[in-house]
Amino acid sequence: MASFQFGNAKEIEKAPLIADLKNQTSGHGHRAGSETWTCAFAPNRSYFAWSCGNRLVRLVPWDAYRNTVAVQANVNRNADHQNEDNGHNGNNNYLNQIRTIDCGEIVWAVAFGSSVPERTRKNVHIHYTRFHCGSSEELVLATGLNSGRIKTWDIHKGELLHYLIDHKEVIRDLSFAPDGSLMLVSASRDKTLKVWDLNDDGNMAITLKGHPKWVFGCCFSPDTKLLVSVGSNKSIILWKVVSLPKDIHLWKRLEGHYNDVVSCKFSPDGALLATCSWDTRVILWDPYTGEQLKTFGHVYPPPSPIFAGGANDTWVRDVAFSPDGSHIATVADDKYVRFWSIFQDDLPEQIAVVPNGLCCAFSPGGGVLATGSRNGNVFFFAAPMKVQKLQHLCRIALRRLMHNTQKIDKLFIPNSLKEFLKYKA
Repeated sequence: MASFQFGNAKEIEKAPLIADLKNQTSGHGHRAGSETWTCAFAPNRSYFAWSCGNRLVRLVPWDAYRNTVAVQANVNRNADHQNEDNGHNGNNNYLNQIRTIDCGEIVWAVAFGSSVPERTRKNVHIHYTRFHCGSSEELVLATGLNSGRIKTWDIHKGELLHYLIDHKEVIRDLSFAPDGSLMLVSASRDKTLKVWDLNDDGNMAITLKGHPKWVFGCCFSPDTKLLVSVGSNKSIILWKVVSLPKDIHLWKRLEGHYNDVVSCKFSPDGALLATCSWDTRVILWDPYTGEQLKTFGHVYPPPSPIFAGGANDTWVRDVAFSPDGSHIATVADDKYVRFWSIFQDDLPEQIAVVPNGLCCAFSPGGGVLATGSRNGNVFFFAAPMKVQKLQHLCRIALRRLMHNTQKIDKLFIPNSLKEFLKYKA
């Protein structure tokens, strides 16, 4: 496997490219309007969606068994060409499942939601909610648009379900509540977040105010008890979700970044929060105490607070948490995608080269990272996959039950074990 070396640092392995989706409809390279600002995997592993520029969102079948796109084809062919393609080994069926949705304007955000949650028993007295992994008929795709409007779609028919109007500026991010309630949160440049109830004809339930400027990202915790939002002016806000859709209030602000914060993700067990910023850093937080646990720097030496806004060739654009909770991935303007282990600092475990990368997302089963670029293309890389230690698996299981770190401090266990459960050891 190829490797890279930064200065005198040790060699770092290159993550292998396993598939790509090329967008050639525009023919204008990196012209504004052709960007892949966002990409997402369906929670039941049936589809991958991305904004490929020129007002279009495309959905490609995802082969969960092989953990890759179900067909290697030019996805820019129109439906007639797709139907004429004979394919091999059933690829023609997959080609017929490719969906192209014209949203009418530039798409900045996409998110999948499901209406059917499923209670799954993982162990004695341990329950958690996940999306239904059966029929994909319950899936809804939400798209956030340049005008501040939101459209939701039936992904199989390509039909418009809801047309949500209330934001005044660009929708920068969308997040569905992971409890199957079809509650949708939108983050906008109009300084607000809004909660929409798709089960109630998409009615807007509440507007959340607290950001001084643009809101770049939002994300629910796995238990739907917390909502985090990030934005301009170094702002990170944690919202306490007492009950959806209307009982949500500002809980605390996190301080530590030196520049605009543009993306945020919770770990699968909800115990950690990752935020990335144009200050070239990713910070791993304990969202319940507000403590910074780790910092992953993309510039060595790291810039001081005074100069953190000037290194725009190394801005970090997006961050994603692996499904096993052991790695995060980042996309930066220095043309590198980095895979970091949360168990170590300093250097990434693997890297890949993606010029003009803008967004990233792990496949639901792990092992694959999708990265969208400024010209509408998407690249799929094999992410680090290791058999996790039993200690880490036990920690994830316990933290699913005890999200709040203060509860761990009350346990009658050795302090060293408390530190381990709080990701400090």
